[in-house]
Amino acid sequence: MLKLYDRERSGNAYKVRLLLSFLNLPYDRIPVPMQDGRNQVDSSYLRLNPRGQIPTLQDGDATLWGSTAILSYLALRYDETASWLPRDPLSFSEVVQWLELAQNEIQSGLFQARAIMQFGLAGNLQAAQQIARQALDVLETRLSSEQWLAGPGPTIADIACFPYTALAREGKVDVSAYPGVQRWIDDFRSLDRFVGMPGIEAGRPG
Repeated sequence: MLKLYDRERSGNAYKVRLLLSFLNLPYDRIPVPMQDGRNQVDSSYLRLNPRGQIPTLQDGDATLWGSTAILSYLALRYDETASWLPRDPLSFSEVVQWLELAQNEIQSGLFQARAIMQFGLAGNLQAAQQIARQALDVLETRLSSEQWLAGPGPTIADIACFPYTALAREGKVDVSAYPGVQRWIDDFRSLDRFVGMPGIEAGRPG
């Protein structure tokens, strides 16, 4: 049985929960509590994940940490259709370039702004919001003319970029000027086996 160590409001852990649901994979979910109300973990968790971050996945003897690594592993290991992570070099690389956006501008912009506003993380909110808008600009260049980020259907590129984009308002970032991004959020929420998280409800709005 797969084991996922996560937190309910972690967007990075949510990415993994999304793919597990899309692949219809059963798993045990193990919450990782904060220590003293802070984003810290105990020594037993550090033995699993030396970075001390969320999420971590165990699959038998394999232990993986970091949402990008876990998404890639699950898609390669369990997606027989190869739709969530295409295997041909060009399509694979197109997915990876959006994973780069998720780990850079989305992380330092949309993630950071939300963490400052919602969890009291120290940082420059205005700078994070500016980087967030840069990330939204990049997303809009693709999504204004294409339904998905890489190829004709959803991939782990969409999963990686979705949570913190859909939660942009929690970092006081307005997405109203990005119609392609708004349409993509709605399309993603309407996928079969989509699951929500606090701040993101399942299903297309009526």
